Amino acid sequence: MKSLRGKIDLAELTDTGRVRDHNEDAIGSDPDIGLMVLADGMGGYNAGEVASGIAVQIVSELATEGASRENRDEIDPHSGLMRQSIVLRDAVYRANKIIFQTAQSQTHCEGMGTTIVACMFYDNKVSIAHVGDSRAYRLRGGAFEQLTLDHSLLQELVDRGFYSAEEAQRSTNRNYVTRALGVEPTVEVEVHEYEVLQDDIYLLCSDGLPDMVEDEDIHLTISTFNASLDVVGKQLIELANDHGGRDNVSVQLAHVIAPFAARKGLLVKLAKLFRS
Repeated sequence: MKSLRGKIDLAELTDTGRVRDHNEDAIGSDPDIGLMVLADGMGGYNAGEVASGIAVQIVSELATEGASRENRDEIDPHSGLMRQSIVLRDAVYRANKIIFQTAQSQTHCEGMGTTIVACMFYDNKVSIAHVGDSRAYRLRGGAFEQLTLDHSLLQELVDRGFYSAEEAQRSTNRNYVTRALGVEPTVEVEVHEYEVLQDDIYLLCSDGLPDMVEDEDIHLTISTFNASLDVVGKQLIELANDHGGRDNVSVQLAHVIAPFAARKGLLVKLAKLFRS
């Protein structure tokens, strides 16, 4: 497996916010395989952070294990998805199962759950898996686009025409998720694949960011400070807190510095011969 260090620059930051007394978000990343995982926990006492912590740990471990296998670029004949997408999706399935079982068996974890958004880069592509209202965005040139649709009551109302996208962004009823990890024995994981271009910037975030900061301001912040992803992350957190910081807020950023096409066919065989 060829490392993506030097091809993709990653940065991440999480903050408790101005209102909550502890942070139920969890984040994890692996720059070698271009993996980012972000989870936003929910539940009484400290159960939310238990759920999000399990989600990030399980998805990170299984995605890293899956990325090291041979035949990384196979397409699944049933779904038409790349193998990396299947690895990411199945890792989220596994996390859901473990969180649900923990919630059932541990009294202090009863009712816990978490949203999740995760992405993995490979062969000039990215796979994104999500459950709930944690989001993925992409800045390409001057175009800033939300790549995930929230699994929420509000998004369903938008889909049915009861709200416009602009009205939904101003709504105070944005946090009723219709899908989360750990709530049921099984969960539907939404997975998408995208071609990646040099200079793309990808943002994963918990709802603590878009609930406090409008997409236009997120776009402006990334465009203004994109010379340093760490500065972008700090500025986004600061904006969320300046606007009230009513929730925990987490951000993960990836800047595509150079192409990272996978070696294929004869080149791979020759490389194996020289290693043997």
